[in-house]
Amino acid sequence: MAREVIAKSGQYRGVSPNMADYETERASFTWDEARRSLDGLPAGRGLNIAHEAVVRHARGPRANHVALRCLSRHGDHEDVTYAALDERSNRVANVLDGLGVRAGERVFALMPRAANLYAVALGTLKHRAVLSPLFTAFGPEPIRQRLDAGGGVALVTTPSLYRHKVASIRDQLPGLRHVLLAGEPDAAVNEWPEDTEDLTSLLEAASRDYEIGPTTPEDMALLHFTSGTTGTPKGAIHVHDAVVSHYATGRLALDLHPDDVYWCTADPGWVTGTSYGIISPLVHGVTTIVDESDFNAQHWYQTLEREAVTVWYTAPTALRMLMQAGAAMAQEYDLGRLRFIASVGEPLNPEVVVWGRDVLGLAIHDNWWQTETGGIMVANYVSMDIRPGSMGRPMPGVEATVLAHDAQGEIEIGDDGAAIEAAVDQEGELALRPGWPSMFRGYLNNPARYEACFAGGWYLSGDLARRDADGYFWFVGRGDDVIKSAGHLIGPFEVESALMEHPAVAEAGVIGVPDPLLGEVVKAFVSLNPGFNPSEDLRLELLGSARQQLGAAVAPRDIAFNQNLPHTRSGKIMRRLLRARELGLPEGDTSTLESPT
Repeated sequence: MAREVIAKSGQYRGVSPNMADYETERASFTWDEARRSLDGLPAGRGLNIAHEAVVRHARGPRANHVALRCLSRHGDHEDVTYAALDERSNRVANVLDGLGVRAGERVFALMPRAANLYAVALGTLKHRAVLSPLFTAFGPEPIRQRLDAGGGVALVTTPSLYRHKVASIRDQLPGLRHVLLAGEPDAAVNEWPEDTEDLTSLLEAASRDYEIGPTTPEDMALLHFTSGTTGTPKGAIHVHDAVVSHYATGRLALDLHPDDVYWCTADPGWVTGTSYGIISPLVHGVTTIVDESDFNAQHWYQTLEREAVTVWYTAPTALRMLMQAGAAMAQEYDLGRLRFIASVGEPLNPEVVVWGRDVLGLAIHDNWWQTETGGIMVANYVSMDIRPGSMGRPMPGVEATVLAHDAQGEIEIGDDGAAIEAAVDQEGELALRPGWPSMFRGYLNNPARYEACFAGGWYLSGDLARRDADGYFWFVGRGDDVIKSAGHLIGPFEVESALMEHPAVAEAGVIGVPDPLLGEVVKAFVSLNPGFNPSEDLRLELLGSARQQLGAAVAPRDIAFNQNLPHTRSGKIMRRLLRARELGLPEGDTSTLESPT
């Protein structure tokens, strides 16, 4: 069946695209040329993300241009210019220096979307410490795991988040030397908790001047955690050279121009919210909308209209929720300034792309990347026809392919040691040729797991895809058990471990179940220890316990009792089989299934 093609826009809403023609740009693009578009530190001292994102603008003609327009959940807003952001982040860098935090040590940020978060992020990078952002919806256990695995020496958070999320795990983090609280003391206790420090007072006493020290492009800058099918979350290491990718993808994939008002709705606790909510737009000197509020369809439309947003980067889940709210609501608002919409985080349904064109007047441009890639790798561009349902074509400077699998499901390797590429429209594993600047440089303290991500000269994404005859890539599914829910990657092991802490639970198996809005939701199957019987009260108790430990973003939405969970002969729960039985899919090869006793 022929698929609909949405023709490229050409010149759109008064602005010429940065990329006039995809093939021409791809033929001429080099990462070295993109790197020369950035300033670098003065006197040849290297390359630092914070310098490119704020310092060079604050010391130039864009000093008084609004960098951040911060919208509070109470309805007021605060404008922060590049000069002001430079000063605030200088103070943060000086605070870290005064506390003895050294270059290369990890500083974690557990903060709501507000100006303080951006100052902390940039100040940490100026100081050449490593920024590791955390999602505020995490419960205590995911926070503890990441702080422990990342070797966090400092945590910046708020009094309320500390009391609800961190206080109960503080004694399990002996390496955490400093907890800095931003904001007023928690009204519930009206005093600063023991063993914490008042960041506001420290900032007021700190110098407004700071000189970034020598920073090599390969110095560690960011630590982003990604969930896997086994073990604790893995810390993906990114370096200061990643800013080259953030710059190039902002220019070509998001089509950012200097006078844009840009809104990335992702929380900076996730990699999208850091790469494209903080770094990329600031490198381009645009005004970024920072909205503290949670999703609400009417509020989002009001924000797009009132703030005259021109470029909008959001998630398929949010777009599906807007679509569900109806076309009539969208038509109540003037979105005439909006010229480009992009989406990432999970597959974008073809009907949403078409809905964007028909209701918002703009098709949605899907793109694909991962925590490990650090930046957009495959995208639909303004200068290219959109094929709804396709993730698009590779970024200039990025070589992507689909690799064939052998009979055992492994990457097929030829006699010359090179991986074999799949034929046109044949499903296989989406892979990238290493070498782009934002490629992760390792998993912290886990070199073996990092090496396993590469085979036959390619980085293996773990995503299954196919490529059509015109070079468009189409997402097929995950090659592992990682669950994609509302754009978040959730490792089943993490959820299973939390459930098994309850005395009633003997074993747990977790899968993703398709959901029309969220993409997938987490469902758990548990077997019970002797003395416990299935009941609705116990199910609700387990759901509440998991939500308290893991947070709403990670905890299961549903739990089913099953005393006969399927196991392999080696004792592992077969999540694949749980999913097949839940969804009525073929069970496939069950030769490794444990024989019933």
